[in-house]
Amino acid sequence: MADTTPVLQVRDLSVQFRTNDGPVYAVNHVDFELGRGQTLGIVGESGSGKSQTMLAMMGLLARNGTASGEVLHHGRNLLGLPAAELNAVRGDRIAMIFQDPMTSLNPYLSVERQMTEVLELHRGLGRREARVRAIQALDAVKIPDAKRRIDFYPHEFSGGMRQRVMIAMALLCEPEVLIADEPTTALDATVQAQITQLLRELQRDHGTAIVMITHDLGVVAGLCDDVMVMYGGRVMEHASADDIFHRPSHPYTRGLLAALPRLDTTGPLASIPGNPPNMNALPPGCPFSARCRFVEQRCVATMPMLQQLAPTSRTLRACHRPVADLDAMEAAGV
Repeated sequence: MADTTPVLQVRDLSVQFRTNDGPVYAVNHVDFELGRGQTLGIVGESGSGKSQTMLAMMGLLARNGTASGEVLHHGRNLLGLPAAELNAVRGDRIAMIFQDPMTSLNPYLSVERQMTEVLELHRGLGRREARVRAIQALDAVKIPDAKRRIDFYPHEFSGGMRQRVMIAMALLCEPEVLIADEPTTALDATVQAQITQLLRELQRDHGTAIVMITHDLGVVAGLCDDVMVMYGGRVMEHASADDIFHRPSHPYTRGLLAALPRLDTTGPLASIPGNPPNMNALPPGCPFSARCRFVEQRCVATMPMLQQLAPTSRTLRACHRPVADLDAMEAAGV
């Protein structure tokens, strides 16, 4: 009988930071599951909790941060694992592409040494065989003249090339789960398309599950099966990519989509008024209430539960207003 257990299950994950100004509740009660070959996109403004969710999963929070809940990899909770056991998982079964390659790559080591070290540690390869595999990985992400450039140091690569090196390092061990934090930010549109295609091929060939953290909704549309929209450390909406783009049910999701540039419209771009909430002093109700044009009193006073949109729907949303009300108010120009 086939094993239908998800590769990754996140249950009630919360992240809190101790600061001089009081606790910061960066992530609050996040849940999701990921199966083989699936891609989950996590979107939202800066400070919404996207990256801290992934850092908590990988045991990479800052010293003043603590995580609670469960992060289950094949049923094994990664939170609280001893460092040695967690290191056996990180970089091997679960790999991460970090947002800033210049601070993630060691400036004192050549790219060759940083890549071969991964294969020596997790795959037990000798230095020569590891070098061959590392060159193949650089070729796969379109690094020109990889045989020569593998001996370069990080500062000898451009920003886009450093990002490709990071992606190649993450793919070395053919991980079950790949966490990609803004992996295409430093790349031009052509290279973005190449990297997106590379990730698709990885899924096709190895059944890799991918968590894609991004602000680029175009990347989400091209790669993701499901999308989780976060704001103020909470999940506002979680649905299939098709539903997010064609049937968004939360005011914040609709605001994000309305702010996208379109070729079939003219005039100024739409925007969401106001600023993200102070994470030291989150409101008692919906964190988006201060910026929402559909707000009512209960939104300010009471946190809406993340719940199923309809009995037959896969969409989860955290909003007091029924979707029909939002549709009617938008049609009326509210």
